[in-house]
Amino acid sequence: MKPLRAILGTASASDKIIALSEGDDPRVVEGAVKAVKENVARIILIGDRAEVSALLSAHEGYDPDWIDIHDPATSDLTPGLAQALYERRKHKGLTLDEARQQITNRLTYAAMLVQQDIADGTVGGAVETTSDTVRAALQIIGTGPETAMVSSFFLMLFCQDHHDVKGARIFADCGLVVDPNAQEMAEIARASADSYTTLTGDTARVAMLSFSTSGSAEHPKVSKVVEATQIARAKDPTLLIDGELQFDAAFVPEVAATKATESPLKGEANVFVFPSLNAGNLGYKIAQRIGGVEAIGPVLQGLAKPANDLSRGCSSEDILHMIAVTAVQAQHNDAGT
Repeated sequence: MKPLRAILGTASASDKIIALSEGDDPRVVEGAVKAVKENVARIILIGDRAEVSALLSAHEGYDPDWIDIHDPATSDLTPGLAQALYERRKHKGLTLDEARQQITNRLTYAAMLVQQDIADGTVGGAVETTSDTVRAALQIIGTGPETAMVSSFFLMLFCQDHHDVKGARIFADCGLVVDPNAQEMAEIARASADSYTTLTGDTARVAMLSFSTSGSAEHPKVSKVVEATQIARAKDPTLLIDGELQFDAAFVPEVAATKATESPLKGEANVFVFPSLNAGNLGYKIAQRIGGVEAIGPVLQGLAKPANDLSRGCSSEDILHMIAVTAVQAQHNDAGT
C-alpha cells in the first residue's frame, strides 16, 4: 500500500479541514477519529450535536481539538451561511426563506462551509445518494475557473502479492458522466492526468480505451476515442497519451509490443479513460471484486474546491482514505491559486 501511505503522508502535512456531512453515522465518526489519530486532517462532523457526541464518546486516544461538531439547527454559522447561500443562488430564483430552510440540510451546510472557506473540502455519500451529494457540490461549490466539466475517477491500488505490476492507477470516468462525447472524453483524460500527478507525484501515462487497438476495428464508437485522443493531445502537447487502445495493449508491455508497436505508452499506462460509464463502472468493479484491487472513489474532479462521494457500503477505512484524498486535492488547489 505504498501509494496509499504516500497520500496519507501528504495529507498529514497539509493541515486541511474536511467537513463530513454525515457525522451521525458510526462509520463516519470512526473514519474521522482515524483521520485525526493519523494527523491526516482536522475534521468537522455535521449532525445533531447530542447524537454525534454520543458516537464520539465510544472512541479514545485522539486529539479532541481536531474534531469540531456543527449542528446546522443550532450553529452560530447557520444564519450567515443561509444569507451566503441566498446570494449565491438568488439568480436561480431562491428566496431567503428557502435558503434558511435549505441550509439545515447537511449536504448543503457542508458544501457552504467549503464555499465560504471555513472548510477546505467535504466528503459525503455514506448515507446520501450520489445524485444528491454531487448536486450539492455542483450547485454550491461549482466548477473550477478553467474547467469545462465535472467528472470522476477511482484510484485503483494494485498492492496484492498476485499483482505482477504494483502501484496506483486511475480509472475514469466510472461514476458520473454516462456517455461522454469526444470533447468530454478528452476533458476527462486531461483532468484525470492532473489528478494522477496530484495524488502520486508521478507523470501520467494516459490510455484512451476502446474495443479496438490502433485501427484494428472500424466503428463510430472507435472513431470517438480516436478523436478524443487528438483533442486532448492538441490542448496539451506535453500530455503523454495514446488511443485507441484495448486494455491489454495499454496495461501489458508484452501485448503492446505486438498489438501497439508504435504506442508511446508501451503497455505501461497508469491512467485509463473508458469510453462510457457503462464500461468504466464494470471495469473497476471487475478489477476490485475479481482482481482484488483496492478502489478509492468515486473522486470528483473539476470542482472549484474538493467535494467527494462515498459508496453507501463504505467502511471507516474507506472514509479515512477519502478524507486523505480530499485533503491532498485541497492542498493542490492552494498551490495552484
